[in-house]
Amino acid sequence: MKITYIESPEGLLHEGTKWEELKQQIISEKPEVLVTNEMPFGSWLAVENEFNTADAEASISAHNYGVDALKKLNIPIVLSSRPVPVDEKLANEAFALVNGEYRFAHQKHYFPEESGFYETAWFRTGRTGFDVIKIDKLNVGFLLCTELMFNEWARSYRCQGAHLLVIPRASEQGFERWKTAVAMAAIVSGCYVVSANRVGKCGDELTFGGKGFAFSPDGSLISETSSDNPVVSFDLDFGFVENQQKQYPCYVHEIGLKCQ
Repeated sequence: MKITYIESPEGLLHEGTKWEELKQQIISEKPEVLVTNEMPFGSWLAVENEFNTADAEASISAHNYGVDALKKLNIPIVLSSRPVPVDEKLANEAFALVNGEYRFAHQKHYFPEESGFYETAWFRTGRTGFDVIKIDKLNVGFLLCTELMFNEWARSYRCQGAHLLVIPRASEQGFERWKTAVAMAAIVSGCYVVSANRVGKCGDELTFGGKGFAFSPDGSLISETSSDNPVVSFDLDFGFVENQQKQYPCYVHEIGLKCQ
């Protein structure tokens, strides 16, 4: 199964030169699955330390148009996230487009609170749970950015039969700890793990670093994106997942988890 992932520019909209260039690169890959970065359309909200209704509504609107644009790519499966209203704030909602049909997957539970990432001011969790989403023969688990750092959920997804873990993120230029965390998620889950990031400046003090990457079920690096190569693909081998999930450390009995 061909998986394609991207690094997309900060402030991406559903139309214009940036979108058209990215769209053509995506289409040329002919993916079966497309993975985007976290909330890929519009400006990054959490750079501001106070919730702003007008900016929240603008982001919702940008993603409404963006989701429609993703549907028009005619890719069998698109995996992404978007802001949705909840409790007078927002939820960061992971979703799948399956042959153009919107399917809920997960809402973000873990929120940083620091310069550039004042997420507790903006976001809540309206629907709890870390549950695999089953799409035909593919089982997918979402970890939205910071959630990656709590790899008990990667292990939980393995116990639910996941093949692919998807990590849409919005992170700065330093990426080594993110690569380490993605590699560990792969090792403890026996899944393919792919993380996509945005790239570019947001205001005067925040610069997103791009650098998406994919790891195999044994924790080895498959590929990564760059400014010269922002759209990258790899092949998911279901047999590799099945075999790796029988190997160390995946076979070790989990305390408090009921594995399939």
